Amino acid sequence: MKKWLIGLVVLLAVSLLAACGAGDTEEGTDTAESKDIELGATAGPYSDMLKNAIIPGLEEKGYTVKLTEFSDYIQPNNALDTGDIDANLFQHTIYLEDFAEQNNMDLTPLIIVPTAPMGIYSEVYKSLDEIKDGATVAVPNDPTNAARAFNTLQDAGLLTVSQDADPLTVSERDVVENPKNLKFQPIEAGQLPRAVESADLSAVPGNFAIAAKMNLLDALQLENMDDRYRNVVAVKTENKDSQLAKDIKEVVESDKFEKVIDDEFQGFGKPEWMIK
Repeated sequence: MKKWLIGLVVLLAVSLLAACGAGDTEEGTDTAESKDIELGATAGPYSDMLKNAIIPGLEEKGYTVKLTEFSDYIQPNNALDTGDIDANLFQHTIYLEDFAEQNNMDLTPLIIVPTAPMGIYSEVYKSLDEIKDGATVAVPNDPTNAARAFNTLQDAGLLTVSQDADPLTVSERDVVENPKNLKFQPIEAGQLPRAVESADLSAVPGNFAIAAKMNLLDALQLENMDDRYRNVVAVKTENKDSQLAKDIKEVVESDKFEKVIDDEFQGFGKPEWMIK
């Protein structure tokens, strides 16, 4: 009888240990990061950047990647916040931070990528030296893009803005020298490619230039872009140290990524970390 009881106790102990082991295994499976991921972007050059320069690198690391394209600048962050996608690429840091604050989201820029710069385009002049006194310049009518336009015009030597002005909020009222007496025409940013035909000069943001099939390298002057205006891969803050986040950064920092940028995204301005 004692032998039988001892045997039963041993059997129960073994069963309990096995069950605990199985539980540990299942828990480990639940917490392991999945290799099936979904990335989001607005249709256009940044969707292409994911397709051609980032996703291939992730696939080499064993990921199965689904790409979702969005038609506006709202849904990509909504989808990221709810976990429907794992990362997105379409926005610069300033927009991301403002959107996250206004919508009570905890999102983080992971890494800055090459970005299509604003350009000063003209069908009237072939060089900056040709620009005549009183030339008209179409500029964006929203404060963020307007600041970029005036900074770019200053870089082109066409005007001077006050040294006290914040580069992120520069406007026409900050212009202290305008030797060519340029006339500024504020226009909705999406209409600026068309303004190339009607104004002497037009300051066109890169994304709108590409959408209008314009060649970035045709610009008389390309923007010397502040990194805060360059687009970023964004993730939920809680995932910024995940293995996926590390792998995305490694892919973007690779020589293969830079080669695709040089070959297929000519005119895109590289962030400081790529130039150093």
